[in-house]
Amino acid sequence: MISLLHGNIVTGLVMTVLAMGCLVFGFDNPEIYYLKLNFWFALLVIVVIRLADTLYWRFSLQGTEYDPEIPLLRFAAGAVANIVVWSAYVSVLYYHMGTMEIMTTLVVISAMAGGAATILAPSRLLVSLYCTLLILPVSILALTDMRSEFNIIGFLGIAYWLLLFSISLKSSAFFTQAIEIKKVNESLIGQLKMERNEVARANEALRITNEKLDESNSTLEEQVLKRTDDIHRLSHRDPLTELLNRAGFTRHLESILKTTRKLENSLAVLFVDLDGFKQVNDSLGHQVGDKVLIEVAARLKRFCETDHLARWGGDEFVMALPYANRDTAVAVAQAARSGITIPIFVEENQIILDATIGIATFPEHGDSASILIQEADVTMYEQKRIQPGTVGVFNAQLYDALKEEQALREGLRYAISRRELSVVYQPIINGGDNSVWAAEALLRWTFNDEPIRPDIFIPIAEKIGLIHEIGDWVLNRACIDAAQWSFGKEVAVSVNVSVIQLMDDNFIGALDRALKSAGLAPEKLHLEITESVFADNREKVQMQVNSIKSRNVQISIDDFGTGFSSLSQLQTLDFDHIKIDRAFVQNLEEGSDTIIRATLLIAKEFGYKTIGEGIETLDHAERLTRMGVDFLQGYYYARPLPVRELATWFEQHQQ
Repeated sequence: MISLLHGNIVTGLVMTVLAMGCLVFGFDNPEIYYLKLNFWFALLVIVVIRLADTLYWRFSLQGTEYDPEIPLLRFAAGAVANIVVWSAYVSVLYYHMGTMEIMTTLVVISAMAGGAATILAPSRLLVSLYCTLLILPVSILALTDMRSEFNIIGFLGIAYWLLLFSISLKSSAFFTQAIEIKKVNESLIGQLKMERNEVARANEALRITNEKLDESNSTLEEQVLKRTDDIHRLSHRDPLTELLNRAGFTRHLESILKTTRKLENSLAVLFVDLDGFKQVNDSLGHQVGDKVLIEVAARLKRFCETDHLARWGGDEFVMALPYANRDTAVAVAQAARSGITIPIFVEENQIILDATIGIATFPEHGDSASILIQEADVTMYEQKRIQPGTVGVFNAQLYDALKEEQALREGLRYAISRRELSVVYQPIINGGDNSVWAAEALLRWTFNDEPIRPDIFIPIAEKIGLIHEIGDWVLNRACIDAAQWSFGKEVAVSVNVSVIQLMDDNFIGALDRALKSAGLAPEKLHLEITESVFADNREKVQMQVNSIKSRNVQISIDDFGTGFSSLSQLQTLDFDHIKIDRAFVQNLEEGSDTIIRATLLIAKEFGYKTIGEGIETLDHAERLTRMGVDFLQGYYYARPLPVRELATWFEQHQQ
């Protein structure tokens, strides 16, 4: 025990001096500066004494027969003195610290307690006392703090203390058991030697033969065991981090689940994905990235038992927590995430990562290793999409929604080849003479005989990179229809273009090909873009808009006033129309027309025509016309129609 304690102390002493040094000299707090110095010097004295005691043991006692009680008492006294100084430092200075200093102090003592749980594990009493005095006082202070945010930290601190307490007890029991097993093995080996000597005295010739046979068998057994270990390690271990790999962890988790079912206990699986690791590989190289993964693996080991952690692949880790319910799993996940966020120093580089963690529990969410891992993975993925750097718990609604989205993703990939996409057209009316001025092309998708709303499948198409292919298809279809419709040769077609499409370097080429293949005059094509494009690369936007305008294609700003409005962009870019969003038109019923009048004033100053969307009543049409809106569009005139029905509607409208 003494050998293990002294063997790990030097690193601990260096870290505790550095930690307090950072806290004492890293924060400008004049009123308690000298009090901090007193704690600093007290700690230095204790560290020097403990270091001297370690050197005395290493060079005078180690390897000799000595009474272990006195060296153990000296070590324990030094450790207790060390933690008393730390506990007093936090307790005395807590209410004199600022928020950032308190948070930094909490991180430091949490890390020290986590390290102590391993370093002091050989002594159950010492590690329990160390973790308790270090974590519990400041957690109680935070729990009783008048600031509510620190109450949560206090609660988490107590939970962290309980976790460390449990881990330290298990680690201590492991060391004690290992020593006892070693003694038993030594005794058995001694008995075996005695028996072999008796056999040798009885029959010398047989003894020589048996010795040769034993030596041969021993060598063979060692070779078999070594090869077996090598095969097991290669097939079940990650060579970089020495953690279990996918196969090893899945198999081990099934074994843990069997025990959990028999005892009718709970279990949690945590799926950890690092945030920001790809940038480390891209900017600093894979060699640095590998060292970061090794450090992250070492930090995660502090929060679970041996072989309860695996590297799932890349920058993903999976952790099993027996006896953990939902609340315990969330607390451990938050603590593990906090451990990951501590800066990592590799080859003079300071690397700061975060983690997104998904949680699934047994028996609430699943009863097999594969299901629990999959559910935790799905939860992590969704949590990363919503808010990276957080912890999420699996729920059935999430799984169903993801399954549905996955089905839509797969269906959308084949929507064009299966002819499931179609384009309908909604007329845009000239407010002055009631003639048809243009028709807006609107995309529709029928999947498994069910119509899918554009606001559902368009974002999916953008997410999986199909928006360019689908956007080009819509542009080509609309140009062909507009070039061929038999009514109103002067009626233009208006096509929506997403921000992703517009910012693509290949968009102008796709536009030229659509106009040329359809034989449509550029003047009869209008492109609608949303205001959100203003927030992107302004130079790129201006270049693309200028290229479009040079081809005599007109441009409309869609949903004006609902997004990122930039008057400077309106002034520098050459647009033709402003579309007033339907939300502002609906407000007419409540007597609110301020935004519409402001839009009309802006359009007049810049020389733009205006288009009112969402016209559902005659009153809407008349009021907007009186206000000066140039063109009108909405269900009052017509719903979106297939091109053949549009021709019929046009004839009726003309009559």
